[in-house]
Amino acid sequence: MTPVLAFDIETIPDVAGIRKLHDLPGELSDAEVAEFAFQKRRAATGNDFLQLHLQRVIVISCALREGDRFTVWSLSEPNIGEGEIIQRFYEGIEKFTPQIVSWNGGGFDLPVLHYRGLIHGAAAPRYWDMGEDDREFKWNNYISRYHSRHLDLMDLLALYQPRANAPLDELAKLMGLPGKLGMDGSAVWGAWQDGRIDEIRDYCETDVVNTFLVYLRFQQMRGALTAKAHAAELKVVRSALEGLKQPHWQAFLAAWDEAGGTKA
Repeated sequence: MTPVLAFDIETIPDVAGIRKLHDLPGELSDAEVAEFAFQKRRAATGNDFLQLHLQRVIVISCALREGDRFTVWSLSEPNIGEGEIIQRFYEGIEKFTPQIVSWNGGGFDLPVLHYRGLIHGAAAPRYWDMGEDDREFKWNNYISRYHSRHLDLMDLLALYQPRANAPLDELAKLMGLPGKLGMDGSAVWGAWQDGRIDEIRDYCETDVVNTFLVYLRFQQMRGALTAKAHAAELKVVRSALEGLKQPHWQAFLAAWDEAGGTKA
């Protein structure tokens, strides 16, 4: 069975990069530099969502189904810096050649990793292979939008029509899954400024498990899993999470029970 890797990233404004690009005075605080960028963006577009190359990656959370195991982990600051976070993510792809699964990964997560990986000099030959080294990758690679080696669930379910996109949180809850716990993406910068990196990491991890569980239901819908096999996969995920004692997993399991989604 091909390993399946669901992933999600969390980002903050690249304060150092914004200072460099705009030659801002050193006495400005990080918050003031970020606010400068937000205001500049609002004036240009009407919203303060920064361009993807100015999104600094602080967490990548992964959920891997491989062999008989389901594991969840994060690559995150302050343990390692942005360059190493990105490099180690690409090294995982190099090692496992997994099916990767995301929610809006084609529109956000992967382009951010492309730009930020380029800035840090990351190496990702397997990820970028489009058939030059492995002929199989000519017809199914991570880069082409309509290939399945990277499955952007949001993009596919919307039939590649942005106006049809659905929020992961709402769809997950409608499916009987926990949905977002603790915060959402708009709260990450504030949490970072308050030093709550652990909360950001925990939020990202629960989000990536939501993504994986939506993927399992999609696999049942498309006939890749029978109802019985889908139920068995839920049990594998449930058992793995029950072995994790951190409070966010206990909250996730409780929310899952309350939502009723532990049944196939």
